[in-house]
Amino acid sequence: MALISAFLEILQKPTIGDVVLELMAFATPIWAAIVVGVLLGWAWKPNWANLSVGFLDSAAASGGEVKKSAAALSQFVASVPSLSSLKRHFSLEAANSSESPIPCFEYSSSRLESEKTSAVNEDDLKHFHKLVEEKDGGPVWIQMMDRSTPNMSYQAWKRDLETGPPQYRSRTIYEDATPEMLKDFFWDDEFRAKWDDMLVHAETLEECHTTGTMVVQWVRKFPFFCSDREYIIGRRIWQSGGNYYCITKGVPRSSVPRRSKPRRVDLYYSSWCIRADICLAEFEKSDDTPLLNSAESKRDGQSTACEVLLFHYEDMGIPWEIAKLGVRQGMWGAVKKIDPGLRAYQKHRASGAPLSRSATMAQINAKVDMDALEAQESTSTSASEATALVSDEKRSRRGISKALVVGGALALACSIDRGLLTKAVIFGVARKFARTGQRL
Repeated sequence: MALISAFLEILQKPTIGDVVLELMAFATPIWAAIVVGVLLGWAWKPNWANLSVGFLDSAAASGGEVKKSAAALSQFVASVPSLSSLKRHFSLEAANSSESPIPCFEYSSSRLESEKTSAVNEDDLKHFHKLVEEKDGGPVWIQMMDRSTPNMSYQAWKRDLETGPPQYRSRTIYEDATPEMLKDFFWDDEFRAKWDDMLVHAETLEECHTTGTMVVQWVRKFPFFCSDREYIIGRRIWQSGGNYYCITKGVPRSSVPRRSKPRRVDLYYSSWCIRADICLAEFEKSDDTPLLNSAESKRDGQSTACEVLLFHYEDMGIPWEIAKLGVRQGMWGAVKKIDPGLRAYQKHRASGAPLSRSATMAQINAKVDMDALEAQESTSTSASEATALVSDEKRSRRGISKALVVGGALALACSIDRGLLTKAVIFGVARKFARTGQRL
């Protein structure tokens, strides 16, 4: 009541200026209390608050929300401190860092070895080749963008699978570029930091000078509603004639501890095929996906341009519909930055600057014959189809044999009226033949 009476007394002031001044004086203590409360709440932040980098970070696109909510609620209840522990929390807050890594456990050498051998292998190359040749059996690609600049042209498609994040496919034609230069440009993490403003940190964890396989750690910056993301990426390059198949994907590394920030992205795939002169890849022939032509220069019709086919998807831990909206809004802005970076890289290499560590690894390429790979894939597919056909025929023969045996026994038993004993003997023999047919 006292608060209401004070407010009414303010409204009874003779002029509007007096009312505004009195209201400001009246609201100042309230706002001061709010500010102090926010500061205290931020200083004394319980453990469960680390989960709320926003509901975008913790939301899942598929099932499991109930389990996550229950886990978060139990963690919240367990983290509510008592008054006696408040003082101790303040004394320890300055000493503890919010970036402290999760403790790393002991891992067996066999597990570490299996992680190394499974970084990027020929199975990944076969899968990527199917994507390039439109033989992966996935949904139809839907065109979402067609833009160009004087030095490049860009087309992008997308598709949604029943499970998993949305997938993107793009085709970029760069003028006055070679596959070798583009290969080194995309692999050079040291130079990437000069043109890719989303890359915060890049570090090489493992490298093989025999196959050219690398494992790198990236930290990328995302918009304000999403915290930074960490990637553990395995990558390798195959060469087939003048074409390069550059595969990068997320790989598990138990030797690298997880941290609360930045959040690690486990599901990550980003691979590109770089080729010049001959470019006969065909997208789905539909109204939304036009047929791709050869990579010829827009200036004089000569084969001085280079084509890059990119396939990309990742699960950043935010709802996929919001991720698709962000990609659609920011895709062209990010793509436009690549061409100036490529031209700067060409000048950097023309100046005689030595190759960086990652660009040196890009020179180690495994040679592969794509024609032989296609023949091998078709042979394995035919063999698997033949095996499935033989198994189906065996199952059908089993069913027919059993039906004939049982049916014949039933007809024989009904036609011979020799009492129950004779019929029991006939049915017993029929069951034995039926069991024998099942084992064939």
